Amino acid sequence: MTAPSKIVCVGRNYVEHAREMGNDVPKQPLLFLKPSSAIIREGQPIVLHPVSDHIEFEGEIAVVLGARLSKADSEAEARAAIGGIVALNDVTARDLQKNDGQWARAKGMDTFCPVGVPGAVPDDLDGIELITRVNGEVAQRATGADMVFKIPFLLQYISQYLTLEAGDIVATGTPAGTKRIHPGDVVEVELVGISRVSNPVVAG
Repeated sequence: MTAPSKIVCVGRNYVEHAREMGNDVPKQPLLFLKPSSAIIREGQPIVLHPVSDHIEFEGEIAVVLGARLSKADSEAEARAAIGGIVALNDVTARDLQKNDGQWARAKGMDTFCPVGVPGAVPDDLDGIELITRVNGEVAQRATGADMVFKIPFLLQYISQYLTLEAGDIVATGTPAGTKRIHPGDVVEVELVGISRVSNPVVAG
């Protein structure tokens, strides 16, 4: 899979995660970007950069665009542009996120975007099951049905502001259960029957 032109991410898209972060659920999707330079693949290490004292995993259901999408007229048009579904880990320096008004540092550092191999698009997007494990122990479990804003709506919404090119990635938010990671940990994000990515954690 070639590097996407952009990775568009959705924040606070699960009620319980918003609550655990002390935030309200937004009335409209909260969008931010991660650079493609943050991407790593299966087995490559997540680096705990020393500029942060508190780095967490965020397992997510992500979409890979199979076709260009701009100002989609309907959710059906947006859904038709999906090329694949992929497991993604939106690694986040939580202390920097709290300190900064923008999240470029907190979420854009090298190795902060583990991405699996895209799998087939299921008929039922709400039924996609996300499981995040740390050292084999389940830390997060949710489905697409738990999202505040569902996948087709998100793609249509994003396309009103940003043209999504084929190969671009949209990460749809993380459920409750994010935790700090430490050197020696192994974090696995699995979309059951579709995609997975597993990465060791190392000190920077």
